[in-house]
Amino acid sequence: MILVTGGLGFIGSHTVQALLAAGEECVLVQRSSTEPPVGRFDAPVVVERADITDLSELLDVGTRHKITGVVHLAGSMPWPPDPEQPVEATRTAIGGLLNVLQAARDWGVRRVGVASTIGVYGGGGRGGEGEDGGAQGPLTEDMPVSLSSGHLIPTFKKVGELLNDHLADATGIEIINYRISGIWGPLEPHGPLFFAAPELIHAAVRGTGPDLSPLPGPAYAEDSLDLCYAKDAGRAIALLQLADRLNHRTYNVASGRATSNAEIIAAIKKVVPEARVDLPTGGTTPPRHLDITRIQQDTGYAPAYDTERAVAEYIAWLRAGNER
Repeated sequence: MILVTGGLGFIGSHTVQALLAAGEECVLVQRSSTEPPVGRFDAPVVVERADITDLSELLDVGTRHKITGVVHLAGSMPWPPDPEQPVEATRTAIGGLLNVLQAARDWGVRRVGVASTIGVYGGGGRGGEGEDGGAQGPLTEDMPVSLSSGHLIPTFKKVGELLNDHLADATGIEIINYRISGIWGPLEPHGPLFFAAPELIHAAVRGTGPDLSPLPGPAYAEDSLDLCYAKDAGRAIALLQLADRLNHRTYNVASGRATSNAEIIAAIKKVVPEARVDLPTGGTTPPRHLDITRIQQDTGYAPAYDTERAVAEYIAWLRAGNER
């Protein structure tokens, strides 16, 4: 049975569905115990109430289920972080990761996957501030990564990757870092917090102009990012968890291509011709994408969704009455 932290969340839900489709049983750990929404999964799952920042609660899950693998997607950093308690917030965030790894060791789990982010690369990555030094070409897992960071999320993911590398050696657990790109699609909770695509889709369905004010800066038609449809991301993570053998500790979970806002807009207008989602030109951010050679070679992963298919399915999902 695969334990998935954050299994009712955005990426977690798609990962659980991919694991179920592969024939695995899943137990989902949530701070607040809740039943999955009707239709979320096409096979039964177990939901256990446990806070990953409480080691005893987490370990207790293993007394009721035989855990054979762990996919750690839940965040343990209070969000937004309390500016009055930065030390305690940091202790909570790091402690949650350490608890998951301690539980995995106690349960005799062979492989633990841990969510990281495209932002560790910087330079147009999620939350990055030019850390890649303007290098050209795809972002590969063996690129040097700066210790500095322009955003809280990649800061903690970098720390986590260093700890994971140390603890993999010290414990013998196979700990795998998922450097996850810009994920979008059904259940996406953030809106335009990091990139414009989700809000462009929602605006088209609402029949309004997009509200891109949460973005850190203006959005342009030329702006691009490695956007990976959520179902592809979930399947990629499931493949990494279930592979008989992995040759690396870090893998990009991505589409392997840069998708521009202009491509998203063109795909939207094929489905909703009257959509008011045009953006101005003038963007200067160089197109970057994550290299997915490693995951392709070690798991056989290949994205199933191009931009047009992803946009059409996302719009259909929203039109069916679903929300973020």
